[in-house]
Amino acid sequence: MTETTPYDADRATFSRPALARLVLSHRAMDVSKSADGLVPTRHDPDTGPGGRVSQAAQLVELAERVLASAVVYERERGSSWAEIGQYLGIGAGEAEERFAADLDRWNTAFEVPYRLDETGRKRIPQLPTAAYDPVWACKHLDLWAYIRHLGTGDKHAVSSGLDMAAPEEGASSVTP
Repeated sequence: MTETTPYDADRATFSRPALARLVLSHRAMDVSKSADGLVPTRHDPDTGPGGRVSQAAQLVELAERVLASAVVYERERGSSWAEIGQYLGIGAGEAEERFAADLDRWNTAFEVPYRLDETGRKRIPQLPTAAYDPVWACKHLDLWAYIRHLGTGDKHAVSSGLDMAAPEEGASSVTP
């Protein structure tokens, strides 16, 4: 599976910390969208018993993914396990143990970016969508943030803060 895709060249223009930050942003957006669904009350009578608990549990699961993505991002940008553990109220060793599998999946996805589906004909990306297609992610997240007024009118509230890959990493300095 060494064939390339059009996304590989785009991805090469982003540093690994930038890709990790895009994943964090994308997953945080998912949490926000999920939380939005718990705000209105109009359709509560149409929700079966326990339905709102189901929505809240899904929100917690999404928030756990955000936390794991934040840890991956912090490791990519050089934070130590002690620094990460400090914010979680745990020791460095416990933090490393808790998030080792997430970090391993992230690192492995760069070494083995695809797996074959059960038919053996279709490649399935191992990177999260935002890291696999970062140009799409930038456009999508910038628009979402702009519409929600999260960047106070900044049409590039997400993409403008990313550190792009240095030319020696195999990329040109192209703004998404």
